[in-house]
Amino acid sequence: MTKHTLSILVENKHGVLARVAALISRRGFNIDSLAVGPTEHPEVSRMTIAVSVDEQPLEQITKQLNKLVNVIKIVELEPTQTVQRELLLVKVKADTLTRGQVLETVQLFRAKVVDVAPDAITIEATGNPDKLEAMLRVLEPFGVRELVQSGMVAIGRGGRSISDRTLRPVPVPPPHVATGGPVLQAKPAERPHHPVPAPPPGHRAAPSSTAQSASTQA
Repeated sequence: MTKHTLSILVENKHGVLARVAALISRRGFNIDSLAVGPTEHPEVSRMTIAVSVDEQPLEQITKQLNKLVNVIKIVELEPTQTVQRELLLVKVKADTLTRGQVLETVQLFRAKVVDVAPDAITIEATGNPDKLEAMLRVLEPFGVRELVQSGMVAIGRGGRSISDRTLRPVPVPPPHVATGGPVLQAKPAERPHHPVPAPPPGHRAAPSSTAQSASTQA
């Protein structure tokens, strides 16, 4: 069996990690390393999983993972084409006789001391798995009291991103833009028409002011 690193983009929703881990465990494979964290998209998380498996079972796993609703994309990262990092915190015995040698090891591997006690030194180191394993082999003769190591995170080299042509942006309706068509004006309200009632029978209409002035001039 060989070690493979899978980078998986998933929806940032409850229970996705459990479903992915359960699918791999049902196949009988152990997860060597697992790291989950946010991405440049708030609604998407990225899982970096390292498993030791043969080529054919790995293909079956990826096909099954692709069927999960919340899985967006799966990519196997080649070690030569990616930057891989892990975080290591190790507490090493260090008395007055061995303290200097431990500090020399820290400088050799470009690590740093984060805590000092009369009989121990706590060291923080970051790097690829090979570097951290080499540092631990040098520190083991002094006595390792406690060790904690994070899962591996990895990113591809070059300018391309794993999310290229993968994430579908939510369609947003375009803003309203006024066109150069004719401006429609509101139609003026029509004045209500009130019919004039007819005069009663035998009623003589009063002469108009125009007729009165004409008779006076005559």
